[in-house]
Amino acid sequence: MTKQPPISEEVLRGISQVIGDTNAGLSGSEIGHLLANAKIADTDPTLTKWRRLFNAFANWQNQNQCSNNIYDFISRVMNPVSYMGSIEAFEWRRTELNKRLVFVGLIILETGKIGRLPKAATTIKEAEQRADELRRKLSSRSVHQDVLRFCRAELLADNYFHAVFETTKSVADKIRVLSGLTGDGNELVDGAFAINNPKLAINTLQTETERSEHKGFANLLKGFFGMFRNTTAHAPRVQWEIKEEDALDIMSLASLCHRRLDQSTRVIV
Repeated sequence: MTKQPPISEEVLRGISQVIGDTNAGLSGSEIGHLLANAKIADTDPTLTKWRRLFNAFANWQNQNQCSNNIYDFISRVMNPVSYMGSIEAFEWRRTELNKRLVFVGLIILETGKIGRLPKAATTIKEAEQRADELRRKLSSRSVHQDVLRFCRAELLADNYFHAVFETTKSVADKIRVLSGLTGDGNELVDGAFAINNPKLAINTLQTETERSEHKGFANLLKGFFGMFRNTTAHAPRVQWEIKEEDALDIMSLASLCHRRLDQSTRVIV
């Protein structure tokens, strides 16, 4: 990894307070184990958890004049494997850490990995203002609640790349939940909405018009994933900029998909 600059004292304190939170933070033994794995000396193991972490981070950073091992520690904390059956704990910790990390231009993705934002926030207001504005504009369009939940500060910076990516993923996730399938992309859509023996149906499939509508929705989903999810999954953000008006339209289309999926029925063979 490229040598990362030291983290400011204020941000480092905030990170330590989240991970060492009295109620929702790591246990003392977990902290000791992860510090050792990240090769950070546990300088003050008898202090309260957040102070113990802060001192360990600050000591390592002062000695090495970089923050690489601290980010390694955070990645270990946010490994999704550690949160099987505890998605609420994962999301709380990710959200709270991201409120601090945006100030150094970083976010924790749903994979638990650390990603880089195009621009670091300079104030909490700046970090959240964009999310509030996007949420307001989408609400005026009566956009589905499952789309609105991706209007979060940590997903938004100079453009709307991550918010769009997470929104498109949410549509695929809902198809999997409703159909019981485990695939993705075209394979998932074909399995869920096949005319012969579909897992899901958006109407009764009794007339040619209904069958055409059903096939059209399947093709819409394929196009949606092909144009937006696949692109954001594989293209670097700098090569695929998403502006606000594009994000509004893409997320509105995702809203339509969510509503039709909510109205679909599981076909029992």
